[in-house]
Amino acid sequence: MNRYPIWKYIVILVTLLFGALYTAPNYFGESPALQVSSGKATVKVERGMVASVEQALQKGHLKSESVFYEVHGTQATVRVRFSDTDTQFKAKALLEKELNTDPSDPNYLLAFNLMPNTPNWLQSLRALPMNLGLDLRGGVHFLMQVDTKALINKRVQGIQSSVRSILRDKNVRHAGISRNGDTVVIQFREAETQAKAKQILAAQMPDVALNAVSGSLDLVVSLQTTALKKAIDDGVQQNIVTLAKRVNELGVAEPIIQRQNIDRIVVELPGVQDVARAKDIIGRTATLEVRLVDESVMRGTEETANIPLGSELFKVGKNAPVVLYKDPIITGDYISSASASFDQNQQAAVSIDLNGDGGRKMREATRNKIGKAMSIVLFEKNKGEVLTVATIRDELGSRFQITGMGNSEAATDLALLLRAGSLSAPMEIIEEKTIGPQLGADNIKRGFNATLYGFAAIAVFMICYYLLFGFFSVLALGVNVLLLLALLSLLQATLTLPGIAAIALALGMAIDANVLINERIREELRAGSTAQAAIAAGFDRAWATILDSNVTTLIVGFALLVFGSGPVRGFAVVHCLGILTSMFSAVFVSRGVVNLWYGRKKKLTSIAIGQIWKPR
Repeated sequence: MNRYPIWKYIVILVTLLFGALYTAPNYFGESPALQVSSGKATVKVERGMVASVEQALQKGHLKSESVFYEVHGTQATVRVRFSDTDTQFKAKALLEKELNTDPSDPNYLLAFNLMPNTPNWLQSLRALPMNLGLDLRGGVHFLMQVDTKALINKRVQGIQSSVRSILRDKNVRHAGISRNGDTVVIQFREAETQAKAKQILAAQMPDVALNAVSGSLDLVVSLQTTALKKAIDDGVQQNIVTLAKRVNELGVAEPIIQRQNIDRIVVELPGVQDVARAKDIIGRTATLEVRLVDESVMRGTEETANIPLGSELFKVGKNAPVVLYKDPIITGDYISSASASFDQNQQAAVSIDLNGDGGRKMREATRNKIGKAMSIVLFEKNKGEVLTVATIRDELGSRFQITGMGNSEAATDLALLLRAGSLSAPMEIIEEKTIGPQLGADNIKRGFNATLYGFAAIAVFMICYYLLFGFFSVLALGVNVLLLLALLSLLQATLTLPGIAAIALALGMAIDANVLINERIREELRAGSTAQAAIAAGFDRAWATILDSNVTTLIVGFALLVFGSGPVRGFAVVHCLGILTSMFSAVFVSRGVVNLWYGRKKKLTSIAIGQIWKPR
């Protein structure tokens, strides 16, 4: 009656092995480390950097535990592990000096970091420790406000430029186009021309509202409410994506970058203590411009020649030095996509797609410039770097190629730069705070103690009240905690103080299921059932109640996960996982242990489940 088939015990053993394997990395601790990353968009960290770092450390008589190269997505870095923080600090100063020829404009950035001491064989199984949140590890918190006025201003400027271009292309005469606040005002001399312009603009610009001014022939162009909201949403989202790329340079294991309300962004960088450097990185602006080469200055004489008014000399980058006109043809805002490809001769190239306005500007600029040179310049920290100089072979439009890249790797790198974009609008830091590592360690200690003492109190009560069945319940509760920690480690979830609170709550909810089972078995014994029948009926009949209570609680957990943010979501993730593991351990594992202990006894007369009170 109360026997488990072998395959169920195999499932339990595999589950226990899984739990032990993926929980173990959390006990190995971390070592101080340095991360070497690119300081410029045009500089790549290659595998050869490992040898350069090792040579620099040998030169400074500093010993490292290990140096290795790793790639996460498109971000390549070199990590160096040390045995103590003193060596870590000395190595940072040494490597900054050895790897960068110009300290004021570094090619490589070095960031303090922590690396898990997990053995390589565990890491190969993707068994890694949980990431710790800001409140447990210490770090920097920023609340940033996006300048939506600048976003709208930029959008209205684009509308004004588009209106002018469309009317010129359609040969519609107007008496002037001006801007009034967040609207564009077009003046006409005839009502027929006004009606024609309104019809053309309505067809080509569906996102704008066109209103005629009573008593005059003016036409007011403004963004529709939905288009205005979408412009703000897209702008904030672009800033979030750009920030995510930038914080990679800080060596943060699990940064949190998320939207808060309409125009605010929360940035949390666990493990980062250098607030000034963090502000510098996330506030960086990078823009791309396409410019024509000023061929009035002979190539090769740029550095000694007199630079004409309206042009400027660029000394850094591929094909530099070169003199370019100051007025750009287009900026990076007009690039919709860029990808590595091949030209007609099967040589590496970059294919670029522009939006409608960008294509129009490019056609107008290159129509009469065939055979002339054109350059793409990246501006970062107000310094321009030439990415490439190419010859215009034909009139360019919304799609064109940059050839002469040399190899596919160079083409891929340039395509990544062109796609990277920049902040869509300026941001202001309206709140910042730093949590020290000591406070984080104290939070971990308190949270661990709270969970440990709670577990101990539950264990004492259950064993005293339910005797051997109480011990079985505590054993199942231990399996529940083991599986919960293993899942959090496997999913690489970020553990915060609310997450620790959710673990403590999961203990109480998990033991509740065992209380229901034990009480149900007692009821069956009071009703006169045999011991084996009472065990079977207790587990079977308690299951429906356990399922109902856990499903309803799981629904609430999912609601917190979907509609919550920040710490609330962290609590919800641990809460939902805790419910799933508790259902498995309280019913499946607990019954397996009971069946293993009592199931082999054919003539079972009594069981150790505490005193059974029978009604009079």
